[in-house]
Amino acid sequence: MKVFYSDHFTVALPPGHRFPIKKYARLRQALLEEDVLSPAELFPSPLASRQQILRAHTADYYDAVAAGTLDTRIVRQTGLPWSPELFRRSLASVGGTLTAAYQALAAGFSGNLAGGTHHALAGEGMGYCVFNDLAVAVLDLLAADKLQRLAVIDLDVHQGNGTAAILNGRPEVFLLSLHGAKNYPYRRSPSTLDIDLPDCCGDEEYMDALEEGLEAVLAFDPQFVFYQAGVDPLNEDRLGRLSLSMEGLERRDRRVFEACHSRKIPLALVMGGGYAEPVELTVQAHVQTYRVAKQVYGAGG
Repeated sequence: MKVFYSDHFTVALPPGHRFPIKKYARLRQALLEEDVLSPAELFPSPLASRQQILRAHTADYYDAVAAGTLDTRIVRQTGLPWSPELFRRSLASVGGTLTAAYQALAAGFSGNLAGGTHHALAGEGMGYCVFNDLAVAVLDLLAADKLQRLAVIDLDVHQGNGTAAILNGRPEVFLLSLHGAKNYPYRRSPSTLDIDLPDCCGDEEYMDALEEGLEAVLAFDPQFVFYQAGVDPLNEDRLGRLSLSMEGLERRDRRVFEACHSRKIPLALVMGGGYAEPVELTVQAHVQTYRVAKQVYGAGG
């Protein structure tokens, strides 16, 4: 199993900042300490190129991010102060998803210990998302003429508005977003299928909704799946508003993995959100996702 990481590009955030930047390095450490992954299965993410980023983003936006000349409104909307380190890490996050996608094509499964930045729009960042790795990777695979039908299963608690804005309307792509009805973002672009969940939605109601979503995705007969496995539906998440247990998240992940694996659909896993306190709960939820992936796909994925 090959999994890619980008925490070697460090980003310093102001004290008290709400974005849990430290979870990425802690996740890689926990995966190793708990023997979920071995050092031989972890690889540093390469930087995505300008040409690759421009598959989903405008040249003006990319160049402003690169030069640090973003409009202050976009900086505020993104929620992360600009720095050269943030730019490089954002490129690595996209590069990890791109590399994981091509590895999954070859081996059936791969993952990125970052990514899932589904709020970034073509010409602006938002919601802690600078570049939209999912949109870039989907469009890169389509441009390579390797696939005719792809799906994005987005189970982050927040609707994938950026991915939808960039990709919706393309007949080759099915976008499923399962999210809190009353949560961020408050202005949304429609996915192929959006399933709104009520506040305090628990495990059983969530799994019923997931079955509905998976049925629609599988009826599309995708040749490849990107799985955005945000763990912010967890009951303890500060920004989630849902009430899934850790066991509920485990059931969610296993259902997605087994549905794709049993049909021999290659899957690339990206990280998505997680904002629980303490951060160790978020880390353990992400570790659990990879533990389940290892159980389903084995070491050869």
